[in-house]
Amino acid sequence: MPEIATWTADRRSFPALILLLACAALGGCSGGDFGRTRADFRNDDMHRWLGVEATGSVGAKASQFQLTESERQLRDLAYPFIEPPHSRPAWKSVFGDYQPLPSPWRQRVVFDRTAYGRNLIDEPHRSHASRYSLLIDDVRDDITRFEPFFATAARVFELDSKRNASLNMVSELSPRERDDAMARMRENSLIVQWVQQCLERRISSYRWALERLVIQAPDGMAADADRLIGELARLAANPPVVAEPPVIGRAVVSKG
Repeated sequence: MPEIATWTADRRSFPALILLLACAALGGCSGGDFGRTRADFRNDDMHRWLGVEATGSVGAKASQFQLTESERQLRDLAYPFIEPPHSRPAWKSVFGDYQPLPSPWRQRVVFDRTAYGRNLIDEPHRSHASRYSLLIDDVRDDITRFEPFFATAARVFELDSKRNASLNMVSELSPRERDDAMARMRENSLIVQWVQQCLERRISSYRWALERLVIQAPDGMAADADRLIGELARLAANPPVVAEPPVIGRAVVSKG
């Protein structure tokens, strides 16, 4: 009898165990908020590759220095601009689609200003009003991200200016240390320039998408979208800091 009782208890607990395991599996597959990478994919230097990709694309080596807190933040804030804006199907919102991207200095990279708009318009099960809403949200998100990114860039450039001035005053500075310092300044400049180019491309994509929405489904929301795109364009045309094209083998990388 005790054996039967034990078997019965185990049998009753089995469905609960299966349910618990299923929930754990689903939790492992699910992403964070819409458009965000899963928390278990994250680490402090998850965007370090931006500097490596940028410098590599212009034929230079990346710095071996560890990232400072400001440099890490610069890369974290840069990625949402560098990732192409697009409407995300539900499965991508769940499983995520984080991936390293080629820099604009790669010859094989071809910018398609229609891709965002075609994806926005062609994605099924979405009304025209919701398409306008998504476009407005995407542009507004970029406007919201603008100030934090460029404030961080200004701080990084200020510190890089001090770093550059210190190179001739550091005692027994090795060639490798000098090279790494110059490479890091180049990295930081390239990342900001990368974002500047991506902003121009985003604005072009947003305008193409709005033009197609207007001729396919005229709506009063078009005026709000046009106003926001214009605001983003004004910000992009007058950034607080400007990263100049890199000069390989020379320090000093920005002007504010």
